[in-house]
Amino acid sequence: MTQASRPASAREVAARLHDASLDEIDELARRYSEDPRKQVQHAVQSALRRKHREEAEIARVDGMYELQAELGGDGVVLGVDEVGRGAIAGPLTVCAVALPKEPRIYGLNDSKQLSPERREVLAARIAEVATAIGIAHVEPASIDAVGMATALRMAMSGAIEDSGVDPDCVLIDGNPVHVHPREKTLVKGDARIACIAAASIVAKVTRDAIMVAYDSEYPEYHLAECKGYGSPSHIDAIKRLGLTPIHRVSFCGNFLETPRLFS
Repeated sequence: MTQASRPASAREVAARLHDASLDEIDELARRYSEDPRKQVQHAVQSALRRKHREEAEIARVDGMYELQAELGGDGVVLGVDEVGRGAIAGPLTVCAVALPKEPRIYGLNDSKQLSPERREVLAARIAEVATAIGIAHVEPASIDAVGMATALRMAMSGAIEDSGVDPDCVLIDGNPVHVHPREKTLVKGDARIACIAAASIVAKVTRDAIMVAYDSEYPEYHLAECKGYGSPSHIDAIKRLGLTPIHRVSFCGNFLETPRLFS
């Protein structure tokens, strides 16, 4: 028997199934459905499960684009989302993103449902595909001065303006904000509408990078880990050391036991 005609080993068949595209899996599964080798049968079932998961993911994201079109129409649609509303340090960050109908970005989701590594990959893809991206920040002192509701409207307005487009529809995650005359809102929109999910991801990646940079300036506050939210180690540092210029004073009264450290 020549090398060319040698039957594929179970390991070789398993590797081929592991690497198969979605279009190839069904044909390979049929070919090896009667193969008696346990490794091959395990590989067939694993490949079929992967195909099911990936098809479900494609359908999920396609549904996000379909709902975007249903609510936003055929014109320029901006998705808007915020990150950092509940933090006690660092800015409130808002992003606005417009996406084309094609190519679609599979993997889009509420940024909180994604790992940091996956968010970075998707943010890079969004930067490649998006037809417009706008970002705005409201710093802690301004949040203290005007309150969160006004700060949120300021940031959303700034992000929409920074996008450089005149949108036909602005889709916002959550409840009505009254920041744009063509605004529509949807609770949990960051998990249901493609452009809002994209805005959620870009806002999160952008703000996280800011907080990591602040960590080198204020290392005792664990900002790279907590991203400015009220983690136990962050609160403990505030109690021991006081507040920095990047803290929201109005958010910290419940656990501030020492005077403000920095002026």
